[in-house]
Amino acid sequence: MSARDEILGRIETIVPSRPAADIDAAYAAIDRPYLSRHHEDGILDLFAERVADYRAIVHRVAPQELPGAIAAALSARTGSYVLAGGLPAEWVAEVDPARLVTGVPVAELDGVAGVITGCAVAIAETGTIVLDHGQGQGSRALTLVPDHHLVVITADQVAPDVPEALGRLTPTLPLTFISGPSATSDIELSRVEGVHGPRTLEVFLSA
Repeated sequence: MSARDEILGRIETIVPSRPAADIDAAYAAIDRPYLSRHHEDGILDLFAERVADYRAIVHRVAPQELPGAIAAALSARTGSYVLAGGLPAEWVAEVDPARLVTGVPVAELDGVAGVITGCAVAIAETGTIVLDHGQGQGSRALTLVPDHHLVVITADQVAPDVPEALGRLTPTLPLTFISGPSATSDIELSRVEGVHGPRTLEVFLSA
């Protein structure tokens, strides 16, 4: 038995693993006597304002305008873009197919210009985008390594507040919360973007 197996065995005796169904049931049974939303009107406007405040580029587009908007955004840049698996083909129907790639190994992600994904939920109150890395969202590495992240959000995916957003998510999935492009500051408060993730976050709010 390796040291790793021994340590994991000890943990198992303290906190036994449970089937995912049991975890989901326990999570659903938690009493939540608080308001699930504090906003009723102007949800999309609030989200667009908050996410732009984080220095994201925000496009408000009608569904039929989305393919052209994505194509225009890519025409201003060079390099190839990775499509998350399961992304609707019509979203990128006007993009030159030669610029789109899929199935890029993690070790080669640093060589692409950016990534195009959807999302699981967006939160208007905080301007946050949440990925659960399901259909059309790709792996966590896919959305952290490339320098430019284009994300499409449909109107029905925008929750007004954090409690309602969390209620739409599955806690056992790997969740990534994105509030603007990656940024950090040193002790002198000099802001540096792109250290821990994409330097540029471009949001297409389709409604």
